[in-house]
Amino acid sequence: MVIFNRSRHADKPSQTRKNLAVLARRLRLHPEELAATPLDYAAVQIPKRHGAGKRQLLIPNRRLKAVQCALLRRMFNRFDPHHHATGFRRAHSIVTNAAVHQRMAVVVNLDIHNFFGSTTEARVGAFYESLLWDAPAVKLLVKLTTHANGLPQGAPTSPALSNLVNVTMDARLEGYAEVLCARYTRYADDITFSLPENNPGKIHQLIRFTQSLLHGYGYRVHTHKKLHISHAHDRQLVTGLVVNDHVNLPRSTRRWLRAVEHRRATGNPATLTDEQIAGWKALRAMVAAQSRPRVYEEIPFDADPTSGDPSAYDFYAFDGW
Repeated sequence: MVIFNRSRHADKPSQTRKNLAVLARRLRLHPEELAATPLDYAAVQIPKRHGAGKRQLLIPNRRLKAVQCALLRRMFNRFDPHHHATGFRRAHSIVTNAAVHQRMAVVVNLDIHNFFGSTTEARVGAFYESLLWDAPAVKLLVKLTTHANGLPQGAPTSPALSNLVNVTMDARLEGYAEVLCARYTRYADDITFSLPENNPGKIHQLIRFTQSLLHGYGYRVHTHKKLHISHAHDRQLVTGLVVNDHVNLPRSTRRWLRAVEHRRATGNPATLTDEQIAGWKALRAMVAAQSRPRVYEEIPFDADPTSGDPSAYDFYAFDGW
């Protein structure tokens, strides 16, 4: 794997840039076939995990999805995002994201509004330029991976691109956190800081710096409903998991799931489908398995992805927590 570093090529304008023919060969397609790829999407409404309304996915047509999967396997998976960007990666999950913030005095959660849609064509194009693609190739790549001036949530390429485009942003947020002796992670649009002591001044600095920095990248942070500051005596949640002592599902969720299972076992109707119940049971099992200390020794927090399987980037499971 190659750690993506935009500055690596920034001072080499004379270096030969790759053209459309190279791109087509890499994707194992004819240039004419690649250029003729249809770019339409189907809008699909799916329920959020917790039942709080629905969200829209933009599903690419079959040919476009095949091209996007090829881009993911043969281009994007060669690069690593920032090690504290934990979403949509092999050996990472909401559990490994939450584990970074266990047993801290203060946890600060911020949410980026319309994260995928606000990751603009210009920023995606700049990423492709940094990889030394020429102007026609950049133009086509942008068309193949963006929609309505943003990343379409539902395209196989969007999760990986959202991480790769934001490597510098993540590095700057991590660097500022380290100055204040804080920890930082980002899982998709969920940004979390945690501090070992309750210092209102540092908390305020972190929030103000994050808002200002993200504004420069074209993002807007929710400042009211989705800004949460929790202390050790509160229930501290990170990507939907409790981190006060060790990573676990909230007690209310565990009790609710046991009640649902009991109703099903005793022949009473349940409000969830078989598929939904299976999903919740799988989540409970994953949290139990990955929150064991030995798991973190085997799978370090900054472990590299090891597979080009697009299913590793499970954006369908993401619902904002």
